[in-house]
Parts: sequence; C-alpha cells; structure tokens
Amino acid sequence: MRRPNGRKKIEIARIQNQTNLQVTFSKRRAGLFKKASELSTLCGANVAIVAFSPSNKVYACGHPSVESIVDKFVGENPPPDTDDPNPIIVAHQNANIDEINEKLNKLERSLERERKHGQALQALRTEPSNEKLSFYDLKILCESLEAADKKVEKLASQLMECGIEFPYQTIGSALAPLRARESISSDSDEGSSRSGE
Repeated sequence: MRRPNGRKKIEIARIQNQTNLQVTFSKRRAGLFKKASELSTLCGANVAIVAFSPSNKVYACGHPSVESIVDKFVGENPPPDTDDPNPIIVAHQNANIDEINEKLNKLERSLERERKHGQALQALRTEPSNEKLSFYDLKILCESLEAADKKVEKLASQLMECGIEFPYQTIGSALAPLRARESISSDSDEGSSRSGE
C-alpha cells in the first residue's frame, strides 16, 4: 500500500538560489506576521517583529506599535498608554468581518426571494376559484378558452401543413370523438322521429 506524500520535512539550510530565497522569505514573513497578529488578538499580548530581507529591506509588525514595544524592551522612553490598533490586526479582523457580511448578504437575498415566492403563492390562493364565478364570468372564461383553442388548432394545422407533427392534442381534437357521437346520436334521434311520422 502506497503512503500519501503529505507534507515533507525540508532541510533547514540557507537557500542558494536567489529567486527561491526571495519567494521563501516573502511567504514565511507573511506567515510569521499573521501568527504574531493572531497571538496579539487572541491573548492581548504586545508583539513586535522586525525582519530584514535578503535585499536589506526592513519589514516590521507590532501591536500596539513596533516603536513602543522596542522602546519598552530597550527601556528608553516609556511608551504612552495607547490602544491604537495595529493596521495588520485591523486588516485581519476586517477580512473576517467582510466574509461574515458577505454571508449575511447572501442569506438576506435568499430570504427576500423566498418571501416574494411565498407572497406569489399566497396571491394564487386568494384568486377566486371557478366554483365561485358567476354564470357571466364562466361564460367569458369558456369563450376565452375556446378562442385560445382555435389559435392552437390553427397553429397545429399550419405545422402539419409544413410536415411538422404537433405534439399536443387540442381541445377540439380531443373532443372530436364526443362531438361525432353527439352528431350521430342526434341524427339517429331525428331519423327515428321522422320514421315515426
């Protein structure tokens, strides 16, 4: 059975390749500053980190400030009581707040969609049913349905003329057998009444 690779331990020695050296410094510096920010946030500790890059650039991170902590450490100029937040800590906290706000906005949009959907369903429930319609309203409804059926029949016949099969039955074609039976029974009724004369 093959073991997964996972994380591999690297040899801790100076990196010779200049590009790899810069990349490693940047990544590890960011990780180190993040850990310092978390330590300050979680424990309320005063933290200061100063790092010089391989190209001699200075990078510093501290809470409440690097200067106040260095002064406190060296013993010169006791720091004034300041609770000015570190920009890195503030950025870290703001990133979390932004993420939470985005989730909240998504939930609010989803809730609004569901509310509108519920209102639409409620409106459908309050429309009068066909059972409560007056005779006049039922007559208008019937005429509207017949007009719509005629349009569908016309479209179906146009499609059939073009050789395209219409996939649905129209009301008229579905009722055609019933109408045929009615006309046959009415013809036979007329024939029997005529023969009785």
